[in-house]
Amino acid sequence: MEQVVAAAVIDVHGIVTGWSEGARLLTGHPAEEAVGLTAAALLAEELPRGAHGEWTGPVVVRHRDGRPVTLVVTACPVLGPDGRRTGYTLSAQRPAAREPTLAGSAFQQASMSMSVFDPQQRYLLLNEVACKVMGVSEDVLLGRRFRDTVGDDEPARGFDRHLRQVAETGRPVRYESFTGAPALNREHAWTTEMWPVRDASGEVAGVALAAFDSTEQYLARQRLALLNEAAASIGTTLDMVRTTEEVVELLVPRFADFVSVDLLDWVLGADEPPPVPTGEVVLRRVAHGSPQDGTPEAAVRLGETDVHPSFSPPARALREGRAVRIQAGEPDFVRWLAERNARAPEGRPFRSGVHSVISVPLKARGTTLGVLVGVRTTHSDDFEADDAVFAEELASRAAVCIDNARRFARERTTALTLQNSLLPRGLSGQAAVEVAHRYLPSGSTAGIGGDWFDVIPLSGSRVALVVGDVVGHGIPSSATMGRLCMAVRTLADVDLPPDELLTHLDDLVTHLAAYDEGGEDVAELGATCLYAVYDPVDRRLTAAAAGHPAPALVRPDGTAQLIGMTPGPPLGVGGLPFEAVELELPEGAVLALYTDGLIADRDRDVDRAAELCDALTVPAASLDALCDSVLKAVLPEAPGDDVALLLARTHALGADRVATWDVAPDPALVAATRQAAVEQLAAWGMEEAAFVTELVVSELVTNAIRYGAPPIQLRLIRDRSLICEVSDGSSTSPHLRRAHAFDEGGRGLLLVAQLTQRWGSRQTGRGKTIWAEQPLEPW
Repeated sequence: MEQVVAAAVIDVHGIVTGWSEGARLLTGHPAEEAVGLTAAALLAEELPRGAHGEWTGPVVVRHRDGRPVTLVVTACPVLGPDGRRTGYTLSAQRPAAREPTLAGSAFQQASMSMSVFDPQQRYLLLNEVACKVMGVSEDVLLGRRFRDTVGDDEPARGFDRHLRQVAETGRPVRYESFTGAPALNREHAWTTEMWPVRDASGEVAGVALAAFDSTEQYLARQRLALLNEAAASIGTTLDMVRTTEEVVELLVPRFADFVSVDLLDWVLGADEPPPVPTGEVVLRRVAHGSPQDGTPEAAVRLGETDVHPSFSPPARALREGRAVRIQAGEPDFVRWLAERNARAPEGRPFRSGVHSVISVPLKARGTTLGVLVGVRTTHSDDFEADDAVFAEELASRAAVCIDNARRFARERTTALTLQNSLLPRGLSGQAAVEVAHRYLPSGSTAGIGGDWFDVIPLSGSRVALVVGDVVGHGIPSSATMGRLCMAVRTLADVDLPPDELLTHLDDLVTHLAAYDEGGEDVAELGATCLYAVYDPVDRRLTAAAAGHPAPALVRPDGTAQLIGMTPGPPLGVGGLPFEAVELELPEGAVLALYTDGLIADRDRDVDRAAELCDALTVPAASLDALCDSVLKAVLPEAPGDDVALLLARTHALGADRVATWDVAPDPALVAATRQAAVEQLAAWGMEEAAFVTELVVSELVTNAIRYGAPPIQLRLIRDRSLICEVSDGSSTSPHLRRAHAFDEGGRGLLLVAQLTQRWGSRQTGRGKTIWAEQPLEPW
């Protein structure tokens, strides 16, 4: 290309007096426009300092079309006859073409953006990549300030600030940024090096820079950071819904503009996983989110099911077992978007910018749980292969958390079902106590504990009150609780005293632990238990504890206190005795039996028994209402352990409902005793029970006289059933036997068993008691 040289003449006042054709070619201004103007009017920037007299250097002039043009100008003064300066002659041309040296070629062909600026941040040199980034040729940028070639945003201001910093301090700078560029359609990450360029004297003559496009590395770091964050933010609870919400919160908006998590229905229930569907897929929406309030993009509401056709990204991801990406313009994308718009047309405006979709199966331990879908609208980039790899890794981690929550929910449901099946549903009818109870399973990640309670009717209108707690949580604890619950009921049926019952129960736990653990650590299967028996006839309570908190007693006058007792060791320790405490209770007293979850918690004081006593004294309309008020007053918002509470208000059987006779050991007196019992029934208005009672009394008293030992006593108790008791001083218990055809005896107890509702015997401190119960009409 031919080099054009311009010439111009300027007088001492800076007025253009001469203008050549070359000047017109370089600046676009014809002579008729330029002559008469001041030289300053033709400049795009001020002259560099020192540009006076004879001078050569770059000057930026304003082209007639408005763009700046950098020219190399040489100025020479014009002298008059007297030697005085009368003006200047100027010659100008474009900067000389650079020689294609090896260094120059390396600069131009570098794979990174490289530029050189003067100390005033004007472009002096650019390579080919820099021109591509800026979107214009080098001629357009040379001589222009950087700030004049970009917008006024923070990244541009920061870039210019660093250029000035290097020019002023002479120290290099390295920094990273994430911004766009004039010729790029998306933001890029840049790693930029700036360093000073010094002349021969050591002064800073310019600033050079090299900018490396580190977008891929930046995005890789972002993905890795998201994965690291996922490890801490996903699965913080063992709640499936909350876990899926955490996935959405992590990915929106950093990875996608809309994210949804849909699960197969069996995951939310207790069913076993079916085969992965190969055609249409029915999924239930569990979580979704976007930057838009209310997530209007969603075509499915939370909790609803959706049928995904076989071509849809979710169905394909489940079928293929990998991430599926579709982009705008692809046939499947068009069909999928049309299907979404048809299902929820009100969200169509919010889906208008959708250009990329990714769908990833949620698989954990070889089981497919559901699918994660990500949609990009405002993100300029489509989902790429690296995004698919990241999404699969994240989905795998999320799926494990979801599966953990599913397994925990299933185990919790199983344990709770097991425990509820063992706890008393409807307490048996009896008149000794009025009861109310509450059981609160733990919501902690440890699982359901082994707390239980029971109310067991005993002979003689007595009642046993039981509460216990098995060490540990989950199904093993619930199973152990079931064993102990059944063992207590069996031992209670034998009518053992509380301390003896706990001794037998302790032996059972020791044997169970030795069997389950191979004898290595018997204490691992430990438990605590409180067993109390209340007799409404003499209003006496007998209780013993195995490592369990003492019950609280609320007297009719409103005072409350813990019952003083010596707690034995927990069940399973073995070899240590249990002590029973016995006390007389006033009628209308309230007993509170509970597990330690009510008064002890890791985040509170060790014991809150005083608060429990205070809460029990608060007036309440009923025992049920008192249960609720006690739990509200004593428990924290989120108890860390199971809680069982059993309240029992005592009743008493007065003398008008109990009749007692001492019987001499003489068979001749059986008839008189039988007659006395019949007369007592008549006094109670229970003549309809006289026939059976007469036979029962005759048989039991005769057996006591014949096979027992003095003292002998007969007692009738009118409760919800009619109870006949015969006591004697012998500890030998009777048993049923089959009488042969010609035997003269042996049919008495068989007759008693056939005529009464139930019968049995219990050991006492002075011998034994044989009893039999007859059902009565409700009274």
